[in-house]
Amino acid sequence: MTGPPEHTTGANPRGTTAPDGVGEARLRRVIEAARGIHRARSLDALLREAAGRAAELVGARYAALGVIDPTGTYLEQFITVGIDDLTRSRIGDLPRGQGILGVLIRDATSLRLHDMSEDPRSVGFPPGHPSMGSFLGVPIMLRGHAFGNLYLTEKEEGDFTEQDQEVVELLASQAAVAIENARLYDTARRWTRQLDSLNELGTALVTELDLERLLEVVADRLRELLGARVVLIDLRLPDGSLRVEGASGEGAGRMVGTLSPDGSKSHHVLRRMRSERVDSALEDPEIHPEGEAQMLDVQAGLWVPLVVRGEAIGVITAADKLGRDPRFSDEDMRLAEAFGSRAAGAVELTRRVSRDTVRSMLQAQELERSRLSRDLHDQTGQALAALLLGLNAARRAETLATAQSSLADLDALVREALADVRSIAVRLRPAALDELGLGAALERLASTIGDGGTTAISVTTTLGDDRRLPAEIETAVYRIVQEAAANAVRHGGAGRVDVTVVTRPDAVVASIEDDGRGFDPGAVAAGRLGLTGMRERANLFNGRLRVESAPGHGTTVTAELPLVP
Repeated sequence: MTGPPEHTTGANPRGTTAPDGVGEARLRRVIEAARGIHRARSLDALLREAAGRAAELVGARYAALGVIDPTGTYLEQFITVGIDDLTRSRIGDLPRGQGILGVLIRDATSLRLHDMSEDPRSVGFPPGHPSMGSFLGVPIMLRGHAFGNLYLTEKEEGDFTEQDQEVVELLASQAAVAIENARLYDTARRWTRQLDSLNELGTALVTELDLERLLEVVADRLRELLGARVVLIDLRLPDGSLRVEGASGEGAGRMVGTLSPDGSKSHHVLRRMRSERVDSALEDPEIHPEGEAQMLDVQAGLWVPLVVRGEAIGVITAADKLGRDPRFSDEDMRLAEAFGSRAAGAVELTRRVSRDTVRSMLQAQELERSRLSRDLHDQTGQALAALLLGLNAARRAETLATAQSSLADLDALVREALADVRSIAVRLRPAALDELGLGAALERLASTIGDGGTTAISVTTTLGDDRRLPAEIETAVYRIVQEAAANAVRHGGAGRVDVTVVTRPDAVVASIEDDGRGFDPGAVAAGRLGLTGMRERANLFNGRLRVESAPGHGTTVTAELPLVP
């Protein structure tokens, strides 16, 4: 039903008490119809139920319910009853509110016609549309404003009567109440869903330190709540350009990593640091034809800047609300801004944590390089210098016996130097760690640290069926054990060091216990004993490092690293 005309008018007050012309039997039918409308579980089902019940009450062959858009100028939704799918497909696009339908939108007054085609305001019917003569139109009023209209055509017997009009008006008043309740319920559900998503997002923003995953969560949640076709998150690069770092929706995978052209809408929003809503991309001169328009094929959109401490670091773009109308609402804008404010702070925090982590790891690496440099200078360098002196002495020897004695000394020096080189190589990267795994590497470490000394080092591992742990976890555990055991020998004067490594389904736990001199953890600089480096390694994997020690009572270092994300 696309654009009926009008003939006889029958205006009725918009009150909803039972009219005198409605008989008791018919009134009971209205009450039953109203109950059916109130039982509908969704707004769409409610509207369809209202149209169907109205047709039954007045014996109409066809019925429709048109929902008026917020501007009050056209129909944004049109539900029909009595027209089959094949006929509907032949008709084509649903009506937008021309002709007689437009009269009801403008006047919001009930209307009865003997024959729509005879009314001068009629715009006719499209090809394939069924023939329609008699007509009854009744507005559905919500708080004094027309929500939509009920349209009924082709009464089974004669024209629609004044009593028919009164019955449909009564049903329309009940439908208005049900629609208002359904809208309030939908709004409450939507707000609850938004609040849950914001809470979930807040938790994710606090706990998620991987920037890529963080942006994926923000884009997914925002697209779901807005009902958008696609959401992009651009971040500003050091050179001022914008690159898509997060995306969700249609074609999201191919857009990540692409640059937004200079002069695009995103660049303008970034510069102004002000959110913008565009109802028609064709009418906005800032939407770049080679930027968003080409990348997203955008019809309508939202642009929200990500601002931290007065500085814009990126832009969120939402393109095209799903459904017949691609435009976003003011409520959508507020929701996107709420997401944007939270996301901006989280992005900056994640970047700062990443920078601090890298800085700490670089400092730990420099500390290890400095230690190795000292070892090369103090041990291997001195051994090589002694070799040179021994060679000079052997060359100056006057007798064979003297030369042989010098060579024997040189042999001992070479063996010591070779042991030092092997020890340093193991400390740099033990081959056993890559080839045989953590357990074998720790056994080799124990023999290397304990060789030629007075410290007995034992290693006990429970790795479960010789299974290999993730490579980065094995390296972290090895380095922590290496540092703690070296401290026990070098600084603690320990006579015994016990190393225990146990794996659980969710974590690996390494314990290094010695009987050395111990120390006061609060009084000794953490960097001096490499505690900072050990803690940084554990923190890098969301693990924990605990140090227990006291002067004269030895030291226990325990590291626990999770095996699941």
